[in-house]
This record gives sequence, structure tokens and C-alpha cells, in this order.
Amino acid sequence: GGGVGFPTFLVNSVVVAVGAVIGNVVSCSMAAYAFARLRFRFSGVMFGFALVTIMLPAHVTLIPQYVIFQKLSLVDSFVPLILPKLLATDSFFVFLMVQFIRGLPRDLDEAATIDGCGPYRTFWHIVLPLARPAIVTTSIFTFIWTWNDFFSQLIYLSSAENYTIPMGLRLFIDETSSSSYGAMFAMSVLSLVPVVLFFAAFQRFLVQGVATTGLKG
Repeated sequence: GGGVGFPTFLVNSVVVAVGAVIGNVVSCSMAAYAFARLRFRFSGVMFGFALVTIMLPAHVTLIPQYVIFQKLSLVDSFVPLILPKLLATDSFFVFLMVQFIRGLPRDLDEAATIDGCGPYRTFWHIVLPLARPAIVTTSIFTFIWTWNDFFSQLIYLSSAENYTIPMGLRLFIDETSSSSYGAMFAMSVLSLVPVVLFFAAFQRFLVQGVATTGLKG
């Protein structure tokens, strides 16, 4: 595609996937801590609204989001694919972390408060390290879903130099002439390697996170 090769697609995919993972882990963990531990007005209503958005099809918000990013001249960049993750828009992971944090003993928070820790220090030094299984679970699913996402990238990316691997694979299929199936299959196999390695590295944390999420101690 215009002199752009697999290494470029690979780097773009890594940037988008890692950016999405960092965004989801940071934003969803902070939102989950607020819902699970802090008391503020309309917290229950806001949490319920967040859960309702899980059932909302992504296509419903697609056009408004696209219009916003187009007005900001951010289309054909990685920003529309990463920025929403920094705003805790994936309510599924917020719910997952809320259930996990609710299972942690409140005595730890009270002990931290007695020692002079405020909500922020309690979150960073007490809750976050203990929530590692839920964080790893969020990281794995976010990485795999973002890595394999074709639809969002098709909507927002138009330049070949910004294509990710799913978009790059599409270049091998030409409707007017012969398609390069051999190169396409080779690239498909190579594209699976990061996902397999990422999953293998954190598999035991994933099992632990799924097994303990939703249980209350």
C-alpha cells in the first residue's frame, strides 16, 4: 500500500493497543475505586447509568463521536482510538474492577486513613496493588479487542501510513485483480504472535482475576 509495509502496520497496532490498555487501566481503575469506596451524591445513579451503557450498541454513539473528532481535526490519527479509553468509556471494565475492589477488606482503607492517607494515597498504595488480577484481566481483554478491532480503525484511519494490522491485511485483497493470499496469510500468522505472547505472559493473572471478581470477602 504505497510503499508502506508490515513493520509500519505492526508499530501502529502496538501504539494503538498499548495506548488503549494504559487508558483503560488508569481511567477504569480510578472510576471503579470512586464507585466502590467513595461516598458522593448520585454515585448509585451514575454507576447504574454506566452499567446501562454496556447494553448500548457502539454504532449508536459512532456518528456523534465521529462528528466531534472531525470538528477537532483529529480524524485519520490515533487520537480517536485512544482518547475515549482515557475517559472510562468501557463500562464493562469499570464494573469488573468495582466488583473486585468491593471484595477487598475495608479494614485496609481504615488503617490507611488512620496512618494519614487520603483517598488518593489509599488508592495508589493500597487498592491498586491488591487489584492487580483485575487490572491484568482488563489489560488482556483491552489489548486483544483493540488489536483485532477492524471497524473503528476503518472509520477513523484513511492514510496507509496510519493503518494498523487489520487495515493492512485488507490491502492484500484486490477486487479488480488477483489477490496476494500468500502474503496475506503470512501477515495474518505474524499478527497473531503478539497476542499469543501477551496472553501467555499474563494467563495466570487472568484466571485469578476472573475467578475472584464478583466474590465478596
